[in-house]
This record gives sequence, structure tokens and C-alpha cells, in this order.
Amino acid sequence: MIIQPLLIAISVSIDAFAIAVGKGLASVRVRLLDALKIALWFGGFQSLFSLLGYVAVAALAAYASAFDHWIIFGLLALIGGNMIREIACDDKTDKHETPQFGWRHMMPLAIACSIDAFAVGVSLAFLQFNVPFSISVIGVVTAAFAVAGLYLGRVVGQRWQKPSQIAGGIMLILIGTHILLRHLGFLG
Repeated sequence: MIIQPLLIAISVSIDAFAIAVGKGLASVRVRLLDALKIALWFGGFQSLFSLLGYVAVAALAAYASAFDHWIIFGLLALIGGNMIREIACDDKTDKHETPQFGWRHMMPLAIACSIDAFAVGVSLAFLQFNVPFSISVIGVVTAAFAVAGLYLGRVVGQRWQKPSQIAGGIMLILIGTHILLRHLGFLG
């Protein structure tokens, strides 16, 4: 019975992993506190949105699915564009500063990654899963994927800082575009 919740958790963690890689690419250094913050933001929001989806069940699912792709696209395009803009304004940035992990930067990312978890929470209402266990697994797996992505991005970015940050920004924009096109029916 653990395999199905684990597979669900892995599938909803992929966006958080990709965004954490982008954060790591933009990092000059990654502190343990940064890793803890990214784990709590992404893991916590995935769990929270799964719980909210479970509670809301189908009443809000149809309404949310009508515009969730626009929210995800907008947030990821904004954040990805900002990463690219920071390279253009490179002379104004402090090379020893880590990317910001405060609530103003992390909350939009955590929300963007967690909208799919809302739909998972809705589906949990119809499945014969232990809901508290499943929501906990989603949070823990997402936290682990986010930390792994942060450190992986940092290792890659250490050698190729500028091109990696541009690639990370482009990756976020492409993820948002893919989600938007998939929800609009242009991709299968």
C-alpha cells in the first residue's frame, strides 16, 4: 500500500525538483538553512495543497482546473524571467549572496508547484488510501526532491554560473509553458 502513495508523491515532486535545480543553479553557495527552507516550503505546501484538495473534493476541482495552468505559467515565467534579468544586471548583484529563500520569493514557487497536489488531494478523496499517511509521504518526498535538486543545481552551477542561471530561468519558463499548453489541449 506504500507504493501507490510513493509513486504519486514522486510525480507531484518533479516540479519542485526542477525549480529547486534552478535555485541551485543561481546559488553561489547553498547553506544548510537554505536547504531546510526549500524543503519546508515545497514539502509543506505540497502537503497543504493535498489536504486542501482532499477537503474541497470535487466542488472546487472543476473551477480550479479552468485557470490553474495560467497561474502556474505566470508564476514560473515571472520567476524564470527574473533569473535571466539578474544575469543582465550582474554588476549590481553581490557574488557571495545566495538566491533569496525568504517568503516573498519562495511562496509563489511553492504555490506554483503545489497546484497539481490540490488535484491529487481531490483524487485521494475517491481512492482507498490512508489520507494522512499519503499526504505525509507527499510532503516528505517533495522536501527530499527539493533539497536534492537544490544541491544538484549548485554542483552544476558552480562551474557554469551564468549560463546555468540563464538555463535555469529558461527551464522555469519552459515548464510553465508546457503546463499551459498541456492544459489548453495543445499537448497530449
